[in-house]
Amino acid sequence: MNNKILRLAIPNIISNITIPLLGIVDIILMGHFGNQSYIGAIAIGTMIFNIIFWAFGFLRMGSSGFTAQAYGRRDMQEAVMVLARSLTLAIISGFVIILMQNPILFLAFKLIGISTEIETITSQYYYIRIYTAPATIALIAIIGWLTGMQNAKTPMIIAIFVNVTNIIYSLFFVKVLNMKAEGIALGSLLAQYTGIIFAVWMLYKHYGKILKKISLKKLKTLNPFLNFLSVNKDIFIRTLLIIITISFFTTQSAKMGNSILAGNTLLYQFFIFFSYFMDGFAFAAESLVGKYYGAKDKIMLKKTIKKLFIWGSGICIIFTIIFIIFGKMLLPVLTDNKETLLIANKYFYWVYFLPITTFSAFLWDGIYVGTTSSVAMRNSMIISVVLLFFPLYFIVFKEMGNNGLWIAFLIFLSSRGILLQLISRKHIYR
Repeated sequence: MNNKILRLAIPNIISNITIPLLGIVDIILMGHFGNQSYIGAIAIGTMIFNIIFWAFGFLRMGSSGFTAQAYGRRDMQEAVMVLARSLTLAIISGFVIILMQNPILFLAFKLIGISTEIETITSQYYYIRIYTAPATIALIAIIGWLTGMQNAKTPMIIAIFVNVTNIIYSLFFVKVLNMKAEGIALGSLLAQYTGIIFAVWMLYKHYGKILKKISLKKLKTLNPFLNFLSVNKDIFIRTLLIIITISFFTTQSAKMGNSILAGNTLLYQFFIFFSYFMDGFAFAAESLVGKYYGAKDKIMLKKTIKKLFIWGSGICIIFTIIFIIFGKMLLPVLTDNKETLLIANKYFYWVYFLPITTFSAFLWDGIYVGTTSSVAMRNSMIISVVLLFFPLYFIVFKEMGNNGLWIAFLIFLSSRGILLQLISRKHIYR
């Protein structure tokens, strides 16, 4: 079982690590212009696109869960139809987002409340990167489908290709052509479309035979789409609540001033790095749990979950030690702005608590996705956000400033894992 978990987790970890590395490169490129506004603008721009693209995380999770169960039943035609439906929804959604680009940015700026300088830089970034939407969402669907097919190597190759290409493009536009935020956005645009061409080629290379099982007649049938969306509407709500919480963290940081926004942006990179590492094991959970759930193998299901938590606990301890010993040494790499570094060092102790408060939630997310237990995921998230995070922040912690914001955020992160654990006997094991 350990070999099965690592065979799926390690390629996903390798591919996932390239994502925060891309974000870190963007921060480094913007962090050495001598102006905090560039770091703040990239943070706000990234937040806006996280809201947009994370909202479509249901396509990855839904594709993964349904495909893994079809794979467990050895129903390859249904597996490829899941891919076809996911890509259809992805492409339509991407073009709708492009059409809605002006209202989206207007609403974002109204809700966030940032300085005019940051608004200007963010707009330059936003109006280029928005055109990545169809390619980005299609890539989300493809990677979810490959995960459900128990294939971790191909998503790793695709993710590395896309993100390394993105880094090269960004470095070229910023360092060679002397562009700023618009260079970062242009790098993302070219990388996403280069990536989708590469991903489609990889699909035909590895799955050309079973892709012939896609039926246009079945694709026109509405009921499978409705079933897909019915399950995924709950994942969508769950994902939307995560986005709202993380976006609130960013907007409250901005309201405390550009220095707090820039400082928290640096600290948040440690959460992103750890989360993408743990997502490798969450993806392994989606694949293996979904397969055994589809095959109705309860013994292997329980064994898989136990092993996942042994690995997760070990990684949690390792990252905590790394953050304590080496964490602060990495901050000057991200920026040379003294005020930003001062803020980041002042609040760095909150980073030490990130692994222990988050690892459980990532693993349970993967387990619940594999069993398509979307209602339970939605309900636990509603409790974490609506009944815990926001009431605690506004009633108890708001007066504590940035410390209060971090405390509320960590309570939110830990409550997700605790709640999913408490209801697991009913929704997973039974």
